[in-house]
Amino acid sequence: MAVNSGLNNSDFQWYALRDLKRANAKNRAWEVLTEKGFEVFTPMQWKLISKKRGGKNRVRVPVIYDLLFVRSDRESIDSEIQKIETLQHRFVKGCGGNPMVVSDLAMKKFIHAVTNAESVKYYLPSEITSALKGKYVQIIGGSLNGYEGLLLSIRGSKVKRLVVEIPNLITAGIEVDPEYIRVIENETK
Repeated sequence: MAVNSGLNNSDFQWYALRDLKRANAKNRAWEVLTEKGFEVFTPMQWKLISKKRGGKNRVRVPVIYDLLFVRSDRESIDSEIQKIETLQHRFVKGCGGNPMVVSDLAMKKFIHAVTNAESVKYYLPSEITSALKGKYVQIIGGSLNGYEGLLLSIRGSKVKRLVVEIPNLITAGIEVDPEYIRVIENETK
């Protein structure tokens, strides 16, 4: 948690930020902010990276290199943006330059889903077309107990994936065991 100037946690929000450093740069903004005590989340995935002398290393890397979420107050975030020249707010299009903010509930659900799932596939929002949106379901049991949402409908796939998203930023398809899926009838979500 960030050290704040007399503010309580209820003044904190999740800000969507971007880090303009190269993907292979040292001291990425999410690492620096974490070291400073901020609550930071960036979606990660495993990737094989070639070594200089042959062979490969399996390392965790950000799914989208410039995307990170920081939970803090606006004043503290703006102060860090002044110090880290490659760090910027992401802005809501058509809203007069308002920084993107994600609700605590949406972030909590997204973080819980992607960190507790064995298999996660990430998508950009533009990749999830209406043709890929399947039935509206509720998950009964397992690590996603109580989640509701759409299943991905991918032709030929035997894997069932629940769509969990942070609107306009990133979408995750979380693999769900079919025995936990309950189709919700007459829902138009």
